[in-house]
Amino acid sequence: MKDATVPSPFEIHERTDTVDSVVELSYPVVIRQDLRLIFTRDVFSRDNPVLTRVLTPRDAGTIPRVLVFWDHGLTRAWPDMAGRIRRWFDAWTHTVRLVGAPIAVPGGEGAKNDVRHLEAVWAAIDAARLCRHSYVMVVGGGAVLDVVGFGAATAHRGIPLVRLPTTSLSQADGGIGVKNGVNQFGKKNWLGSFAVPHAVVNDAAFLHQLPLRQRRAGLAEAVKVALIRDAAFFDEIEAHAAALRDCHPEPLEAVVRTSARHHLEHIATAGDPFEKGSARPLDFGHWAAHKLEQMTDFALGHGDAVAIGLALDVTYAQRIRLLAPAAAERILAVLTRVGFVLHHPALSKRGPNGQRLLLAGLEEFREHMGGRLTIPMIRAVGDRLDVHTMDPVQVDAAIDTLEARYKDG
Repeated sequence: MKDATVPSPFEIHERTDTVDSVVELSYPVVIRQDLRLIFTRDVFSRDNPVLTRVLTPRDAGTIPRVLVFWDHGLTRAWPDMAGRIRRWFDAWTHTVRLVGAPIAVPGGEGAKNDVRHLEAVWAAIDAARLCRHSYVMVVGGGAVLDVVGFGAATAHRGIPLVRLPTTSLSQADGGIGVKNGVNQFGKKNWLGSFAVPHAVVNDAAFLHQLPLRQRRAGLAEAVKVALIRDAAFFDEIEAHAAALRDCHPEPLEAVVRTSARHHLEHIATAGDPFEKGSARPLDFGHWAAHKLEQMTDFALGHGDAVAIGLALDVTYAQRIRLLAPAAAERILAVLTRVGFVLHHPALSKRGPNGQRLLLAGLEEFREHMGGRLTIPMIRAVGDRLDVHTMDPVQVDAAIDTLEARYKDG
């Protein structure tokens, strides 16, 4: 029954049953949120104004307060990272205010495995007396972005977050999205939140100071997004495979930038940024990758795990005649040519029942998402579809194939 006294678009639905009269109100809530992705170089150079365009006041005539967290692993390449950050803020005191010394957070997956690091983020936010008109800025790799991002998303129900990803993985993929999380109960990202960052700033200068293996890591996510969205992008990666393996600056930056744009476009246009449905197209190859990381106590890095996960799903797709053999061979060749090893001893581990432990990753993947099992697959480069079952016998055979081909490197 509509009530004329209630302004549209409210609708009141009333029904009477044997227990009570139930009034149900529904109102379509549309919230516009902007996710800004900015590319720059040398963001903490004193004459670089990019951050002043990001750290803007919520109220006219005020100077925004900013608390900065940074990845301690950056000291290997940038011994004076905290000093660089402070000096930039000193140069722009008329625009932004740094509320305390930049806070170092341990890098790597260990930061997500210990809740004390999350608690330290909350404590620092509280001590700085930040509010929802303040900013949290985080500079670092994906694990540090996750921990600090979750802390910011849950303090005061959400403090605006500015991410500065520093690894190829986080600049190409993980730092772009709307997810934050830490590991719990031995499961990756079991505890987390969806929160749109105020901005993401990709500084290309960070990429070239990483060890070679870490520079390559983001290429796995670039290959993934090319396989599910853009055949021409895959052609580009294939054409520059040798240069990408050695991480030549120009092609590496180009691939990271294109990958980041694809991830941003997917989040903005695919219709499910907060993953309310069962599909996770951007997680092609990830059901196995996440499980491999857990099985190795995260000694296997995410990029290397994703490369193996991609190889496994591509081999599986070929075995069930979803993907042509020539296409599968081409994809595996590109993964190896850009420098990935497509096998790890954890693939061979079996439980007491004789089943490979990796297969438990399928149910964990479904549980994390909810709903029915939905695994992204491809039937051609750039042509994705979802499948809702995976034959364990064929998965087992696909693992055997990878072991036979790549076990000895």
